[in-house]
Parts: sequence; C-alpha cells; structure tokens
Amino acid sequence: MDIKVSPSRLKGSVRIPSSKSLSHRNIIAAALAQGTSVVRDVTSSKDIEVTCSAMRAFGAQITADNDTYTVNGIGSVASDAVCDCGESGSTLRFIIPIAAALGINTRFEGHGKLPQRPITPYIREFSKKGISFDREAGLPMNMSGRLSSGIFELEGDISSQFVTGLLFALPLLDGNSWIRLLSPLQSRPYADMTIETLRIFGIKVDTVDDGFEIAGGQSYSPADVSTEGDYSQAAFFYTANAFGADIDISGLSSNSAQGDRTITDIIGNARREDGFAGFTQDVSDIPDLVPILAVFGSLCGQTSRLTNAQRLRIKESDRLVSTADMINSMGGNVRIAGDSLEIDHIPLFHGGVVDSYNDHRIVMAAAIAASMYSDSPVIIKDAQAVSKSYPTFFDDLRSLGGVAEIV
Repeated sequence: MDIKVSPSRLKGSVRIPSSKSLSHRNIIAAALAQGTSVVRDVTSSKDIEVTCSAMRAFGAQITADNDTYTVNGIGSVASDAVCDCGESGSTLRFIIPIAAALGINTRFEGHGKLPQRPITPYIREFSKKGISFDREAGLPMNMSGRLSSGIFELEGDISSQFVTGLLFALPLLDGNSWIRLLSPLQSRPYADMTIETLRIFGIKVDTVDDGFEIAGGQSYSPADVSTEGDYSQAAFFYTANAFGADIDISGLSSNSAQGDRTITDIIGNARREDGFAGFTQDVSDIPDLVPILAVFGSLCGQTSRLTNAQRLRIKESDRLVSTADMINSMGGNVRIAGDSLEIDHIPLFHGGVVDSYNDHRIVMAAAIAASMYSDSPVIIKDAQAVSKSYPTFFDDLRSLGGVAEIV
C-alpha cells in the first residue's frame, strides 16, 4: 500500500499507543507467572501478536478484550513448539532463552530481515550449557535441550535484547547465574525496563560491576499492570510540535524509564530564540529515534550529527541507509559517515517518493516530514509497514488534520 501525504497543519489531540517494549515484557512475564495476570492498555500490533503466539505455544493462555490482555501463566510446559516470530527481533531474542530454560524443543521462524539478524551470542553461550542448534546462524532454526545455569558472556554493543532474554530466563534455572558483559552495554535503558518489569512480577536481579547476578529457583508472581505510552511513537508528534503543530500528546508517564523519553531533551537543548541550532547526538541508546531525529536535524540551523549508530544496520532495514535515502528523496542532504549520519540544514522538504524499506519508523518519519515541512506531497511506498508497531498511525494523523490518501 502506497500513501500520498500532502502538506497540512496538524492540530488536535492524540493518545500515544502503549510502549511496544513494555507490552512485550509485561506479556512475557505474565506468561511465566503461575496464576492469572492482567496486562492493561496494550496496543495490538503485529509484533505484540507474535509474542502472544509464542507464549501460547509454550503453554500460556492469553486472551485480549480490546486493550486488556488476560494471561493465564504456563502450567503444563509444552515439550515441542513452533514459534513464528514474524519480523520482531524482540520476540525472537526474548524467547530463545525462555524456551531453553523451560527445556522446550523449539523451531524458530521469521520473515523480512529477521532471519538475518544476529543471534550468535546465544548459539555460542548456550551450546556450552546443554543446548543444541541445527545451524549456526539464520532462521528457520531448531533448538533442543535444557539450559544449565552458570556464567553467560555477552557483548554489550550488539543489542540489549540479548540481556533481556537472559534476564527473563535465568531466574527459572536451578542454580545461580551471571551475565558478564564483555563491553559497555548499549541501550541500557531497555535493560533497566526489563529489571523493573521483573520486579513487578516478583523476580530479583542484582546489578554488579561487570553485568548482572541472578539467583536461580525464583518464581514469577502474577500481577495486574498498566502499560504506559511509547515515547518512540510520541517522538513523531513532539517533532511536529517543535515546528509549529499544536498537538496535545497524552498517555505518557512523566517518570518513564524509557530511553526514548530523551526526545524532549534533544528538542529542548537545540532550541534557540530564533529557531533550532544544529546538534550532535549519540544514538547508541536510542536507535529507534534516528529516522525522526534526521527529519528534525534537517530543519535545524546548522549541520547536525547522529553518532554511534552502528546497530542501526541490523534493524528492520539498514536504518543508516534507509534514513539517509528517506531524507535525500525529499530534497534533504544526509551523508553516511562511518557509523554516523551528517545532516545538512534545509529550509523545507520538496516532496518526492520515499522507499519505506518496509520499516515502520521510516514510514512515520516521512509522513511527519511531508505533513509539516514539505512544500509538495510525498508518496511513501509500502506504508502498511506501520502495522508492525502503530497500526492506527494514519488514522491518528488524519484526526489531527493530516492529509493521507492511498494511491
């Protein structure tokens, strides 16, 4: 589905969908608890549904009534399971260790770029502790065995998703375990979100100098939790407001642990009396903000730089390439410099055709640029990619006065 977005004035109110990151975590923790949990304020999306399907395959019962998910935790653990993780890296990396800890012989499948996204740390570490894999990389992949406790060494500069997966699984093992980080942990706020979710569901994790210590033999307790709004989705509307939109943004927690909350600080720090100054931002902890930060940076007064973006190459698209292509296709000027983006100032975008690369965040960033900062319409190819995380994005855009039509 291609969508043409025309320049417009955005004004009104929008309630931000629930944090996809927290929804994954709450549903998984609830599925691991003995008893019934209620997870409220969940915005359904393709990624959330594949996580639900995976936990059902392991033995949980999950029902959805609008935005409220009732989860009966895994009672009788499945001996075998097939988990189609769709295009969700979070789902795949969170549930591999859980399947291993529960001793479930599991076939993992995926689509889009997911089969190429790395899971090497798991294969390397788990193969030392009772787990067998039928291949060394890629999907589909079959895994068998039961994970033993011990020391797990992880590179911190690949993805915090590996840490989260282990944090979910290691409390289920008989003995104590340690996650030893071989390099500084990027996207640390996501690990902090996991630890807070675990605390709510009765699991204790100790942070030590080189990683984490997790006592074995713990049990998840059921809980009734609400899921706060997603700052990575709110970032699109905060950026629109920075340049003249009048959008009341609700559904967010002011004391959120989400790393993407920093979007408000980035915009605030760049603000000057006569507009916005160029800025330099390390994005190693906030990779999901890069597409909309490139839009924001294009309209700031001088060249802006987004640095330490190497992990963007293994997202739904190579986001260094897709972000630069998005901006340049609309008349901007972005250069890839190693693992950074250099973004030159322009007065306005000039319309064009944007290849979404099947990446939901490219679609939404381009739509905001076309609505607020372009003198001509922008056609976004394969705009249905928004269903991965924010299926109602274009409905919300239209409710704010945006002009978006299928072509």
